[in-house]
Amino acid sequence: MKGIEQIYYNNFGMSFYWKEKNAVKSEKIQLVFRETGFYFTVSELEHFVDLIEDSCKRNSCCENCEMKYRCAKFLLKTPVSQIDLAVSMKELDSIKDLVEGTLFKIKLEEYICGVGMN
Repeated sequence: MKGIEQIYYNNFGMSFYWKEKNAVKSEKIQLVFRETGFYFTVSELEHFVDLIEDSCKRNSCCENCEMKYRCAKFLLKTPVSQIDLAVSMKELDSIKDLVEGTLFKIKLEEYICGVGMN
């Protein structure tokens, strides 16, 4: 039976590793939000952060717009070249937090169990 080991969550989604027979499968991270699931490597997550930043920059023209957080017209590219998402700025901010929080927790765990271990 498969289980999960949670990495990070916010009010929009969560990330976790799959477990199989009590062993954590840490090669890829499951990222779930908005009825959508992605199964990414760490390098794909890092690429996703760059794509999120690009989307934020492209949509900075909306900075003073009153509809900024209700409009769902922003295109967010993903590390999967065939998949783009239409998201609001609020969703984009939540996805950014989810991905960055996931990477932070992964790198913190690597540091604690690696170089930082005495």
